[in-house]
Amino acid sequence: MSVKNMECFQEEETFEPMSPSAQYLKSSALSLSILGVMEFELPIDDSMTMQLLRDVFLPVNPRFSSIMVTDKGVKKWKKVDVNLEEHVTLPTLPSDMSIDFYDEFFTNYLSKLAMEEFPPNRPLWEIHIFKYPTKTSAGNVIFKLHHSLGDGYSLMGALLSCLQRVDNPLLPLTFPSRKSNSKDHGTGRGYGFLRCVPKFFSGLTYTVYDFGWNIFKSNLIQDEISPIRSGVDGVEFRPIVTCTTTFSIDRMRQIKTKLNVTLNDVITGIITYGTRLYMQKTSKEYGEAKCTSLVLFNTRAIGGYQSVNEMIKPGSETPWGNRFAFLLVSIPKLTKKDESDSPLIFIKKAHQLIKRQKNSAAVHLTGQLLNLIRKIRGPEATAEYIHGTLKNTSMAISNVIGPVEQMALVGQPVKGMYFAVAGPPQSLSVTLVSYVGKLRIAMTMEKDFMDPNKFKSCIEYAFESIYSAALDSP
Repeated sequence: MSVKNMECFQEEETFEPMSPSAQYLKSSALSLSILGVMEFELPIDDSMTMQLLRDVFLPVNPRFSSIMVTDKGVKKWKKVDVNLEEHVTLPTLPSDMSIDFYDEFFTNYLSKLAMEEFPPNRPLWEIHIFKYPTKTSAGNVIFKLHHSLGDGYSLMGALLSCLQRVDNPLLPLTFPSRKSNSKDHGTGRGYGFLRCVPKFFSGLTYTVYDFGWNIFKSNLIQDEISPIRSGVDGVEFRPIVTCTTTFSIDRMRQIKTKLNVTLNDVITGIITYGTRLYMQKTSKEYGEAKCTSLVLFNTRAIGGYQSVNEMIKPGSETPWGNRFAFLLVSIPKLTKKDESDSPLIFIKKAHQLIKRQKNSAAVHLTGQLLNLIRKIRGPEATAEYIHGTLKNTSMAISNVIGPVEQMALVGQPVKGMYFAVAGPPQSLSVTLVSYVGKLRIAMTMEKDFMDPNKFKSCIEYAFESIYSAALDSP
């Protein structure tokens, strides 16, 4: 083989095709990033940072050492040499300031970081080590990764490969079981068949309705302007602010068991109820505006995280990448009865809507529609379609399952964690992650348009109201 042919062969080896979803999420129409925050119990020792990144993080997946390039009109990943110092930032502040000062600085720092674009000549990830105490921790580490690298499941799996259990580093981290509440009460095949007939036709009806509604929502029908939707063009480029709150998962499971619903139903009901409360407390004129939430969920049929090696195997049942779909859930209007008597109606309506949509094939058909648009008009047009869906709705809700045990990074205990998504054309998004029996809720909203403290208090009030009403229910 000639030297020229060898050079061509080596150059081809450095390219890896980008998945369709990665192309959608990194385009001129849509660009999403994930900001993951880890809070530490003790002051951060960053002496092992470079070694950990070089020996553990980079080998997790070739995408962490690749940049996005266009080769003959096709987007691909190109392997490059990584200068780790370009990816790690340590803000420097005076050491004698108050916790309130550091806390406010960190909030503004996170907002500023969310607005910044990744340099095109470097892999799409950054780490920011904030070594100053805030109201919730002795120090914070921010992982900023572009969504094209993978979804929450993939990136959580990558993160967990760098962490160990505090109680016993030799044991693997474990995760909450994902059991369904549904039970088969059938007494025979004949009766089971008879029950399947109406279920089939109802599923067909729901599929036609939901698929049609998804198309109209993505192209023609916008939510009304409201206290949670400014509706301005380019909202994705406006500053954002993130605040968080924490709920007990055991208390949420009590609600789940009492009402015989799923944990996702409980979460969605609490958030939609709190959101509607915020809307009515903020504006009497627009408090009852029609609003839709986009509920995202992982499409992998799994009960926990697999190793990264398992994810990247060909034909893996838990593949690396972006494997998620979404449901459109209308936010119910709040009546006096709901507010003073039984806010459980929000849980019940969330349960009905999510169960109905999961009984339809609309999610699958929407995925096929995206593939069809990509084949006919290209990935940019597909990204525009997804952008339209996000823009026409009022908020997005997504969650990630975290470990049951406390974890540590190079022997440093992690007190808590949360994540936010930057770049969607919406004024509000709510993201959730479970960790050590707690559910951390991060509320990311358009700065100077929404009141983060008021919204947070409404979500907390919604949880307490629903919890009390559920325990008092027969």
